[in-house]
Amino acid sequence: MPGQTPLRIAVAQTNPTVGDFAGNLRIAEQAFRDAERLQAQLLVFPELSLCGYYPGDLLNDSAFIRQAERALAELAEFSCGFPGISVIAGLPQTRSGPGKPLHNSLLALANGQVLAAYHKQLLPTYNIFDERRHFEPGPATAASIEVAGYKVGLMICEDGWNDAANDYPVNPYQALAAIGPDLVVSINASPSNIGKRDQRHRIIAGAAQRHRLPILYVNQVGGQDSIVFDGASFAVNADGKLAFELPAFEAGVEPVEFSAGAFHGVGSGLPLPEPEFVIRHILMGLRDYARRCGFRQVVVGSSGGIDSALTIALAAEALGPDNVIAVTMPSEYSSAGSVTDSQLLCDALGVSLLTHPIREQVDAFKAQFQASFAAPLAGLPLENLQARIRGTVLMAYSNQSGALVLTTGNKSEISVGYCTLYGDTNGGLGLIGDLYKTEVYGLADYMNRRAGRPLIPESILIKEPSAELAFDQKDTDSLPPYPVLDEILKLLIEGDLLAEAEYRRARDFVSDYRRSAEGEAVFQRIGRMVTRNEYKRRQAPPIIRVRPRAFGAGRQMPIAAKY
Repeated sequence: MPGQTPLRIAVAQTNPTVGDFAGNLRIAEQAFRDAERLQAQLLVFPELSLCGYYPGDLLNDSAFIRQAERALAELAEFSCGFPGISVIAGLPQTRSGPGKPLHNSLLALANGQVLAAYHKQLLPTYNIFDERRHFEPGPATAASIEVAGYKVGLMICEDGWNDAANDYPVNPYQALAAIGPDLVVSINASPSNIGKRDQRHRIIAGAAQRHRLPILYVNQVGGQDSIVFDGASFAVNADGKLAFELPAFEAGVEPVEFSAGAFHGVGSGLPLPEPEFVIRHILMGLRDYARRCGFRQVVVGSSGGIDSALTIALAAEALGPDNVIAVTMPSEYSSAGSVTDSQLLCDALGVSLLTHPIREQVDAFKAQFQASFAAPLAGLPLENLQARIRGTVLMAYSNQSGALVLTTGNKSEISVGYCTLYGDTNGGLGLIGDLYKTEVYGLADYMNRRAGRPLIPESILIKEPSAELAFDQKDTDSLPPYPVLDEILKLLIEGDLLAEAEYRRARDFVSDYRRSAEGEAVFQRIGRMVTRNEYKRRQAPPIIRVRPRAFGAGRQMPIAAKY
């Protein structure tokens, strides 16, 4: 019989840093103080909260594991100062016997003592996940603790995503339901992407309804390399109805109550319009990447085109305009708007614009190339040379100033290799590399409407896309129009990982487009371009993952293959 008084839970939607055990402990200690202020009896952290998600091969380092164990001991000792609060936290734990030497574990503590341990049963090894590389699955049994007279079932992330039994032979909900908890607490490090919030709600709410289990889903927030975690922790009742949700992309500790078989919360989370979601996702990714890698400023090559304009606008909002440096690097092929539109953009954003013409460097390189190799430098090699000189200028400025170079390629260009290796692919991070070109235009327009003024000048929005590496060059000289290219790419790269409506649109568009011989030829050519340019993507900087399948760890394709 549940307790007569409500169970008050402090949901710690935290932003840990991988490997920063001291910093993560400070976050945990502050969360204890917040939980005490909120008069909570249970404090819940996300998955692997003590070490950060995901440590990768740091988990193979014995010193890393020893630090995790020390952090647990310190957390247990600290909890003694809060005897009325039980805590649920995540960390790697050693194990013995055949198989991997670690579990991905959840520990429940109170007053310095371990109440229960639960080891993750389902270890994802798909898309960006590779947990089976480091962890051994936990036993197919349920675990629970009692807090204030309530039986609290325990679960970790992927364990809650297999209720349809499509991906694993084990369904942890069955063992949980058999022990009859009053509620379930699931700790998570669930990466963010377009459509992920709705997917989480649908899967967790469906399981809650089928098993008559109220579920609290506590998620990590923050950027880690190319991955962003949105938080958006939530609770659903046994009828599958959403009862509580925290805001996306915000760290904090907030209360939710459980009584009479249901959650009662005041969480202020609301679904974000997709363009706003994408902006906040990218802003958090850049802020955390820069902070964790020790960068205060960024530098961006400004071509006067839409991609660099959006990158500069996003960087200015993320870091403040004083911490963004734009560099325009005109050549003899640059249009007048390359410089004037860059100046309009930077004036509107309050960003400093520096000018570094490259014509003399290009001419000197051409002359020396002719002298050394008895051949003129022209055509594609000359186009790529200009991009590489610009990339070298930006990297030299980065070395001199300590500013992080942001690359400006979009997903459409990266997909088909419409970029120059060691040129415009130079940099430390790409902000828009998981946005198709049509999405870049849409997001730029949204940023203007959101600001109530033209942050990105109209002259940039209406300009025909061009690399400006040759006279009168247009992107359509080499590629189909972007509205066509992007639908083909969505189908080739993401396929049924797209949201259902987006998948149907792409599938139907491409099906109709391929009915003509010309359309079929374009489709086949784009497929070959995507395959042929894997070697460029493998050498490019990380990009902030926004969509369900991004280039990088989430899409592992061979370079030397014939397919």
